[in-house]
Amino acid sequence: MYKVAIFSSKKYDQQFLDQFNQNNALALHYFESRLTYQTAELAQGYDAICVFVNDVIDQQVLKQLDRFGVRVIALRCAGFNNLDLKAAKSLDIKICRVPEYSPEAVAEHTIGLLLTLSRKFHKAYLRVRENNFALDGLMGFNLHGKTVGVIGCGKIGQATIKILLGFGCTVICHDPAPSAEAKALEIEFVDQDDIFSRADIITLHCPLTPNTRHIINRSSIAQMKSGVVIINTSRGGLIDSEAIIKGLKTRHIGFLGMDVYELESELFFEDLSADIIQDDVFTRLLTFPNVLITGHQGFFTEEALITIARTTLDNIQLLLDGQPCDNELVY
Repeated sequence: MYKVAIFSSKKYDQQFLDQFNQNNALALHYFESRLTYQTAELAQGYDAICVFVNDVIDQQVLKQLDRFGVRVIALRCAGFNNLDLKAAKSLDIKICRVPEYSPEAVAEHTIGLLLTLSRKFHKAYLRVRENNFALDGLMGFNLHGKTVGVIGCGKIGQATIKILLGFGCTVICHDPAPSAEAKALEIEFVDQDDIFSRADIITLHCPLTPNTRHIINRSSIAQMKSGVVIINTSRGGLIDSEAIIKGLKTRHIGFLGMDVYELESELFFEDLSADIIQDDVFTRLLTFPNVLITGHQGFFTEEALITIARTTLDNIQLLLDGQPCDNELVY
């Protein structure tokens, strides 16, 4: 029986992974610790490890894992920007991921952030609980008729676009290599600069790569319409946080919704309610009344967790058995 170490595990990870570990085919061991250079020793004696978005899988960690005999790293997520692919290849460590768990889950969360900002649901909820039914300060704006710029037209981008079209939005999209399915949608493909200059609302659905890091920066913000709405449910590193704060302070950015944050690894997925947050940039963002932040929960639906568990376990079993795996990262 293959032994698998699950890092950054929460109760819900154990619940779904155990549920779909048919006949206990894999020996799963759960660690709440994030995978780092300091915690990598926990992987000794395991055939494979399973990691999440904020685990550190750099060259140093990979060398440790190789020394411990780990042959497979399974990401229970789609993104792999936290992984040194070149180092993994040199060590002949196989990598797999979950490329698609529930595009609709993230798309619906994206629209949830947008609707909450546009209609101030979060503020209205708190008022009504205090028997305050005044409407002053709650004026919103229609999504119908707005031009929405979507950067990245993969599965999540497409699911988001379909919802936006249903609201009566005009959608423009930038993607360097759109699929046939994306091209079939009733949207216009434009240059990235066109997105920045034309869109009333910009939503990010692209992976974090060297080319997309800080795609939202001082220069791109300067091109945007005054009062632009920016939504990010993809990766925190797509946004230059210092630049976004400046845009918010000058009111050039009208609203900001984020489910991800550039330095979220020290914050998200933990209960820090009794702690003092040391990240001054993050705490500054929380002070703006037109900013809405959620803690990387866009993926967090029952349907998505079922898919993640099933796909992750299948990936690990196939690769450890030496069988072809469609979700293996070939690099």
